[in-house]
Amino acid sequence: MSFKVVIPARYASARLPAKPLLDIGGRPMIQWVIEKAAQSGADEVLVATDDERIAAAAIDPRSGRSIAIMTSTNHLSGTDRIAEVASARGWDKRTIVVNVQGDEPLLPPTLVGQVAALLEQHGDADIATLSTPVMSLHEFLDPNVVKVVTAQNGTALYFSRAPIPWTRDGAPQGLTSQVNFTGAQRHLGIYAYRVDALQRVTALPPAELELTEKLEQLRALQAGMKLVVAVASTPPPAGVDTESDLVRVRSVLGVS
Repeated sequence: MSFKVVIPARYASARLPAKPLLDIGGRPMIQWVIEKAAQSGADEVLVATDDERIAAAAIDPRSGRSIAIMTSTNHLSGTDRIAEVASARGWDKRTIVVNVQGDEPLLPPTLVGQVAALLEQHGDADIATLSTPVMSLHEFLDPNVVKVVTAQNGTALYFSRAPIPWTRDGAPQGLTSQVNFTGAQRHLGIYAYRVDALQRVTALPPAELELTEKLEQLRALQAGMKLVVAVASTPPPAGVDTESDLVRVRSVLGVS
């Protein structure tokens, strides 16, 4: 199986400025992410950025060469940045591209390969992504945890920050009285696209549902594109969004 990995990385971040360059054991975080992606079986790994400092840190451990592609400063999302890379490289419309977030230094490489294989197995799908079971009621009710509901064949029906599927009889007194989250799935922010689908979705304007939920994947879903979802082969650790996340990741890796 042949696929590409593109890691979108920007310098600006509301909570952690210069996040891709944060030090983890004497190396920038983006380097840890690159190494995980390089272990996935991808035939090419690239970093899409608009910042020269990030570009200078984006080194392929297999070749020792820079793998940065400079992109526009005007992109609103990582998906837009990846689409620019796909066009610049002239990739065929059926090429599979995996979007790996630049703030996940603990991402299991097997998940990168899994999501690429999922899309390859579903020739009629536009996008593939992964989920993992919701493990607690707190997680189920947390709006920062994105949930996904699928059809029996794995096709995504909806993504939401709201607790779905909602067991009506499990919450007789309303939201805070809910006790049942059986079958709920947490969406993981890793995607595999075919290049033609990538170009189509980034050419669309933001959709109503996307703007309401603040979930970019709803643009594709509302446009009638087919998204397939599989349960991740291994639950991934959380990424880095806060200083406490950074401390946790350093601890897991045994570095300072």
